[in-house]
Amino acid sequence: MGVYSNTVSVTQFNITGDVPEKDQFAWFSQKLAGRGFQSIENSAEESSEGWTHIDQPDNATFEAPSDFWRDNYVLFSLRRDQRKIPAAVLKSHTGREEGAFLAQHPNMRRTPKNKRAEIKELVQVRLMAKCLPVPSTVDVVWDQKSGVLTLFSLGSKVVERFEEIFRKTFEGLHPVAIHPFARARKLLEGEMLERLEKANQAGSDSVVALIRDNQWLGWDFMPWLLQRGLGGEGDFNVCTPGHFSGGERFSAWIDDRIQLQGGGEEGGIQKVSVSGSQDSYLEAISALKSGKKITSATFCMEKDENLWKLTLKGDTFGFASFKCPQVRIERDATVDEMSEREAAFYERMYLLEQGVQLFDSLFVAFLKERLSEAWTGRMQTIQSWLDGK
Repeated sequence: MGVYSNTVSVTQFNITGDVPEKDQFAWFSQKLAGRGFQSIENSAEESSEGWTHIDQPDNATFEAPSDFWRDNYVLFSLRRDQRKIPAAVLKSHTGREEGAFLAQHPNMRRTPKNKRAEIKELVQVRLMAKCLPVPSTVDVVWDQKSGVLTLFSLGSKVVERFEEIFRKTFEGLHPVAIHPFARARKLLEGEMLERLEKANQAGSDSVVALIRDNQWLGWDFMPWLLQRGLGGEGDFNVCTPGHFSGGERFSAWIDDRIQLQGGGEEGGIQKVSVSGSQDSYLEAISALKSGKKITSATFCMEKDENLWKLTLKGDTFGFASFKCPQVRIERDATVDEMSEREAAFYERMYLLEQGVQLFDSLFVAFLKERLSEAWTGRMQTIQSWLDGK
């Protein structure tokens, strides 16, 4: 899934450090081309990784602005080609070579350990040269206006590889994942921001600590929205900057897919998944009453008959299966493919940013209640709902 897909999974980052104010095109061009993807099709190398064009994954030149720059967006892909020999194939060919070796040494009953390792290595090299590399790409969009970078993946290994190559490419710049506490810091100001900092349970400002020690944000946010939706309080106001105007109304609710987790009676971690048509979420309520926490849930946000849908990861606030209103590009014989893809890109980013704006407004509504005296009343309401009163 990439930027052109109507359904995507995304991890967002703030970028710390300074981008040069002058000659930005030359700077970006040099940096991206310096770690551009290098093909390994005509070699025996196991893997290769680097930046390519989003629209042309075989092109890593970055010579013209149209290659990777559109208004305030810098866009590129992280491509990784990997050769992988099936285990059964490696075992079969290694066995043949060991058999040939023993045939030449009839006094030996089995191949010595060091010789087996040597044979396996030689077989791997030979097979690797015959094996075509399998490519994979992950799209990256870096908004220079907001400073937010969107990686179109949630995979932990992909995120780690991206962070590493990004730091090597752009020395002095660091991608910092926008986890729940970081998103709250970004959205709040004044007295509310002070209250948030007082509620911070992390002992340090490291990303790991801020995520691990402030899981209460996701744990409280999920049942808050679930109860409000079931209690007829599913309407909200847009209250964050973006494409929608402040004060515009939208609806939000948790859909029929919820995952919960908590300790069991005999110790260990128990997980509960709730999916399908739900009248009153009795299974989820039972799990919540037993002390389990909602770890992920499918959110729906609707405005002007347009629907945005995503599965929110409660610990990281990663957006999985983020579905925006469908992009429809009218194909015209007089318009070339690249122009169509450019139009699709702008429309996709517009809709994605609208969805993020609605989510941020929803999160702010929660934070204003969670960090105020009103939370006591809300907890009583949630408890009464859980008790069936």
